[in-house]
Formats: sequence, structure tokens, C-alpha cells
Amino acid sequence: MSRIEFDKLNVWFGEETDRVDAVKAASFIVPTGGSFGLVGESGSGKSTILRALVGLVPSWSGTIEVDGVALGQRRPHSFFRDVQMVFQDPYASLHPRHTVDAMLSETLKLHRFKDIDTRIEKLLADVGLGPEFRFRYPHQISGGQRQRVAVARALAPEPSVLLLDEPTSALDVSVQAEVLNLLQDLREEHQLTYLMVSHNLAVVAHMCEHVAVMQNGEIIEVMGVEDMRAMSPAHEYTRRLLDAAIGYKRPSDDAEPVF
Repeated sequence: MSRIEFDKLNVWFGEETDRVDAVKAASFIVPTGGSFGLVGESGSGKSTILRALVGLVPSWSGTIEVDGVALGQRRPHSFFRDVQMVFQDPYASLHPRHTVDAMLSETLKLHRFKDIDTRIEKLLADVGLGPEFRFRYPHQISGGQRQRVAVARALAPEPSVLLLDEPTSALDVSVQAEVLNLLQDLREEHQLTYLMVSHNLAVVAHMCEHVAVMQNGEIIEVMGVEDMRAMSPAHEYTRRLLDAAIGYKRPSDDAEPVF
């Protein structure tokens, strides 16, 4: 069963001679409970697809469906309770003058939850942060801890879908694996569906079952992660992307790379 479906999605910015087509006829399905990755070079349109889904870009055509219901230009309140997004830079996405408590409380109140204190304690525990973090400001915690707070805020409305826009690229390598493993555990615990954007193929191979490869706004190939690990893409661009990811030109008798 599909959780999210895109059919011939086009996204553009500007009009007439100033028009830039950022996404061109993108079609793919994210199954319920699955984890689907969008990969490609910077500017290929990956993040624009996420922004179209949540209604952050006004100029689009085609069909976007969630649970079989086509979305229009406006998103109902129930959509934002069910679909949440984790952004690339946790420092930029958190209010610098609000404590962790204030940010989580605001989200919970916005979605009309009660028992705020109990829920905040549970959210912090779910992302591996103790109660001592509750009244700290973003500048008082590390980058990895800030991203954990961002994940906790995304989980606050009890969504079933998380959109992950390069969730570890702004973090030190030493903490990237910790955040990715946390996201894996949360997906299993909360039965979440993930749609993830990344330029890091190793991250996508760790997190996702299927991958769409984008180039210049178009999806040129959709493949399983096992095919990606086996270095058996159908498109030459995907092969070049994989070769670049492992850092050398693959000889014909190479063993399977480790992603």
C-alpha cells in the first residue's frame, strides 16, 4: 500500500522567460512503513520535492497523494499533524531565544495536546536526551543534541511520516552515525514512513530500501538499495555517481563495494 505517491510532479520558480523548472515530471511511490531516498547532486531538485509536499512552494502541477487523497494548494491542519519535516541545519531550524521546553510546548499546544509536561519528558527520552536538557537554549547544546531536539519536535504531533532533508550533513562525522541509528530505532518503534533527501549514498544505503536518482530536476532511475550496493544501475549517470561515492573508477573485476 502506498503512503505517498507523486505522479508527474512539476515544480517551477518564476514565470515566462524567468521561469526555472526545478522538478520535471517526477513520479514515484513511498510505501507505508517504508524508507525512500532521493539522491543526486546539489540543485537536482531533491529538497524541492519535499517542499512541494508540505506546501512550501506555490508553483507546481501534477499529483501528490497521501493515503490516496490528492493534495491541493493548501494543506489541512490534519496534514501537518501526520507529516513532519526534519531540516538540514538544526541550529537554523530552532529558535535561538527559546528553550527546548518552549519549542516542544509550542508544538504540542499548537496540535491541542494535553499533559504537556509528561509528553515533553517522553519526547526527550525517545531521542536520548535527559531531563537536564529541557530548559537549555540551542547555543548551550551540541550540534548532535540540537538535531535530536529537532527530531523530538517533529515527533511531538505523533506523525506517521517524517521528511528528512539531509538530517546529518551539518553534523560532525563522529555524531552522524548516532543520529542515523536513532532515526532507524524511532522508525521501528513508532512505525514511521520516511522520505529522505541526501547527497551521501552511504547514508541512503543505511537508511532506505529504495532510491530515486535525480539529475537536473528529473528522476532518471528508481532502484533498490541492494542493486545500488551491487553496483548494477541502469543509467550511466547513476554509475558515475556510485563511482564517485566510493572514490575510484570501478574496474570490471571489482568486488562489491561496502555502502
